[in-house]
Amino acid sequence: MGAGRLYGAVAAGGFRRYATYRVATAAGVFTNTVFGLILVYTYLALWDEKPHLGGYDQAQAVTYVWLGQALLSTLALGGGGVETELMERIRTGDIAIDLYRPADLQLWWLSADLGRALFQLVGRGVVPFVFGALLFPTALPQDPLTWAAFLVAVVLAMVVGFGVRFLVALSAFWLMDGTGAQQMSWIVGFFCSGMIVPLNVFPGELGDFVRMLPWSALLQAPADVLLGEAGAWSTYAFQAGWAVVLLTAGRLVQVAATRRVVVQGG
Repeated sequence: MGAGRLYGAVAAGGFRRYATYRVATAAGVFTNTVFGLILVYTYLALWDEKPHLGGYDQAQAVTYVWLGQALLSTLALGGGGVETELMERIRTGDIAIDLYRPADLQLWWLSADLGRALFQLVGRGVVPFVFGALLFPTALPQDPLTWAAFLVAVVLAMVVGFGVRFLVALSAFWLMDGTGAQQMSWIVGFFCSGMIVPLNVFPGELGDFVRMLPWSALLQAPADVLLGEAGAWSTYAFQAGWAVVLLTAGRLVQVAATRRVVVQGG
């Protein structure tokens, strides 16, 4: 089997694996919808007091809320990605089996996570987003090309998100229990991705700084493409740049971690 077919099969397997959890998916759809309603009414109150806050009008703010709920599980901003399983395999030593596979460790887990993310986007993200669009005034584009550009940005966000979480998972080689690092990553991810409030709302130099971080490529970047607040190509360049940096860093840490396994294993 060629490398492309191998990793394609891994991604398909990841998709099918999460598709089997129908009850969990339905519960997730319900949870995202309820939290979306809470956030929408909070945003509506905030935008009533400060119209055009962060450069968004009220319809854009509402759209942003439902987009965040659609991408929350897709990008595993609050957990649920493959990093949890990877960290457990490192802790138990099963990672040695992964290293013996005739496949690249990083690409294997990237493929599995992309399969997971695609299912979460379709299975858990679409329904809350459509529900919100039907119930509230939203600012959705009419141009199919804008939707296509948005989907490309979402795929790049998946890669960037994996890059961050892969590095967090590899910390378990040294920490043995990476739970603390994982929880810190969730907190930073929620704050710096724009999941709480759009990064456009952050004032002055703080806003400029946060928008330069990799987490900005997760939610804020695709949202701005969909809402017409950013050009597609400049967004892709930003996301791709962070993807390259994070995957390269992950590769270097993986090499160092692999040597550590060899030393510990004799």
